[in-house]
Amino acid sequence: MCRVLNILLALLSRFLFAVHGVLTVWRVVEVTGEPSYWLLLMGVTLLGVEMAITIKYTRAFYACSSIHPCDDPLFCRFSPMVFLYLSTVIPSVWFLELNLLQSNLLINSSTNSDPQFFSQIPLTMGLAQLDPENWVEALEQTMLIILVLGRWLMPKGDMSRDQLSQLLMVYVGLGADILDIFDTFKEPQVKTKQAVIIVGLSLFSWALMQFPLVLTQTSHSKFQKEGQSEAAKPGRAGWTVSCCSSEAWSLLLTVGLQDGPFLIYRLYLMIRENVLNQLMIFFTCKNILIVLLEVYRICVVHFEQSNTGGRTESCDPSHEHSEWTDGEAIESSCQE
Repeated sequence: MCRVLNILLALLSRFLFAVHGVLTVWRVVEVTGEPSYWLLLMGVTLLGVEMAITIKYTRAFYACSSIHPCDDPLFCRFSPMVFLYLSTVIPSVWFLELNLLQSNLLINSSTNSDPQFFSQIPLTMGLAQLDPENWVEALEQTMLIILVLGRWLMPKGDMSRDQLSQLLMVYVGLGADILDIFDTFKEPQVKTKQAVIIVGLSLFSWALMQFPLVLTQTSHSKFQKEGQSEAAKPGRAGWTVSCCSSEAWSLLLTVGLQDGPFLIYRLYLMIRENVLNQLMIFFTCKNILIVLLEVYRICVVHFEQSNTGGRTESCDPSHEHSEWTDGEAIESSCQE
């Protein structure tokens, strides 16, 4: 029964990814008029093959417990399903945003711009009331919602329910920060700057690369046990333990993939492009605080791992202590 439920949830998550991917690529073809862009669907068409391989090489679909081991390190650290979905959606968003940029450049350079310019774009399915800008905004917002829902529906793997809920809340926060990048493209100082928009799209693509990575989704207890066992070996430094911990790597990834680049980008917009509004100031301050807190947390994790390693060695019952005469006293000392 558990196997059937897991397979149904896996099918549903991939179905959501496929539907949104097809809709996004369809919009690109409608806007550009180039049927060759249907080739962007190559990513979502491989989701069926990816699911078959995942079922074959992992035991996530065969175990009924909420926590079960992962057989292949690839599936423990990387989600091919999310990567295939993003390989379809990210290029589509690029084409749609660059199309809007070209439209803004034409309108800005022409004094006699055609008020029916957008009406020439073919629209079907009864959605003619949406202009291209609303279309792009809707697809970008639903993309991040689909990412959160798809991760929620996926089998938890070796995560507990508490870890999964924390991960989903982190995804929601990351999505809000990513969506604000697209809002900056609407600013009058930015909407016709091709270089600034391309850099923003590059940061958007770079930030989405943290969604396929599942390093932060591994069991903390497993890494803690491994870290303690490594720290107990003579000659091991505490920095090695902290670098190998799941939490330290997740913090480094967040700083390098999103908060650090976004902070630099927003500071550039504020200083050089004079983009000053409440949301820009808020998200810039947010990025500064998050970077500082993440650096502080990495230092805390490092020192905690170092101290844990030192106590593990000093409390090893195999060490001889003249002041202790029996094993019970040594055990009580270690517990304290």
